Amino acid sequence: MRVIVTRPQREAQDWVHELAKAGLSAQALPLIDIRPAPDAAALARVWQRLADGSYAGVMFVSANAVAGFFASNSASFLVFASPSAIKTRAWAPGPGTAKALLQAGVAPERIDAPASEAAQFDSEALWQVVGPQVKPGHQVLIVRGGDAQSAASGSGNGRDWLAQRLAEAGARAEFVVAYQRAQSQFDAAQQQLATEAAGDGSVWLFSSSEAVRNLQACLPAQDWHAARAVATHPRIAAAARQAGFGVVRESRPALADIKASIESLQ
Repeated sequence: MRVIVTRPQREAQDWVHELAKAGLSAQALPLIDIRPAPDAAALARVWQRLADGSYAGVMFVSANAVAGFFASNSASFLVFASPSAIKTRAWAPGPGTAKALLQAGVAPERIDAPASEAAQFDSEALWQVVGPQVKPGHQVLIVRGGDAQSAASGSGNGRDWLAQRLAEAGARAEFVVAYQRAQSQFDAAQQQLATEAAGDGSVWLFSSSEAVRNLQACLPAQDWHAARAVATHPRIAAAARQAGFGVVRESRPALADIKASIESLQ
């Protein structure tokens, strides 16, 4: 049984490696391309405000958000790692983002994230950790990705939800786009892989509703009723079912849980 890993290229290769170590055959088929941020000046402005201590917290929506944000400022370690009067917290919705923050040089004591045993890794789980920190008047920066339709907005299910919680607490959310998402374009080999995996018993691993939509856009005539999927969040599972996947399992986005969900389909 083959696992089709649909994350962006860098994360997809990491997951293929981890799944292989866990005894599963996996193949990368990235459904989202990651590109540089569209507005470098906006990133420069928020870095200046960060250096001034304007933000009580910076929430990074993903490891790609971390990579794009820190790549835009070679002196970033001066804010998050060195001893400083600035005590801005770095918020991560899950362990992958927290790991990326550590790799970027953020001191571990400055990172807030859900516990490793949390039922889910998302904005709701993160809020349980950071909500008590938030005070009226606080400003929180949300570092996210953009696409052609939303590059200048703060749209996104989890991000909108978090911004609402901040507003209810008397704080204000500000958004900045640190990377650009785009739909992957299949070459002939990738198209053949996707078509075969729609009905050969493969298991599609989805960690994004956008990946599901991109797959539909790449193969608009494909029937997915014989396809099987594991999704790492209820919203993603709903998108896979809406796309027509015949069997969809929900899983925590941790390797052991994903492995168990995949093996349950054998």
